[in-house]
Amino acid sequence: MAKMVHSMIRVLDEERSVAFYRDAFGLEVADRLDFDNFTLIYLSNAESHFELELTVNKGTTEAYDLGNGYGHLAFVVDDVDPLHARLTEAGYEPRKLTDFSPGGTLLARFFFIADPDGYQIEVIQKGGRFG
Repeated sequence: MAKMVHSMIRVLDEERSVAFYRDAFGLEVADRLDFDNFTLIYLSNAESHFELELTVNKGTTEAYDLGNGYGHLAFVVDDVDPLHARLTEAGYEPRKLTDFSPGGTLLARFFFIADPDGYQIEVIQKGGRFG
């Protein structure tokens, strides 16, 4: 069997991105590997062994073109309402809370937020498939 261990995104500003993921989702630096041309920062928390790898390419100053192939990362939380309020208060500008209820049955309660580099993140309330 294969085990998923991380997903990588390229970011411009290590400090800004690490602060965002710490503040928004409680991710901390698990490892940091510095090389001549790039730095890899692995973020995780006690909720999962899966890590987010931030790659900082040294000398890059222009925003990355996210293209039309990137979808989103997703986090599951116990209650989206207080997190949405906290992120709004912190100035991160999460999008509106959504109750996804096709056919009248609630399948998911969620919102999206963009990280400092524009990557989209779905924040889903724990329950159902996302228990």
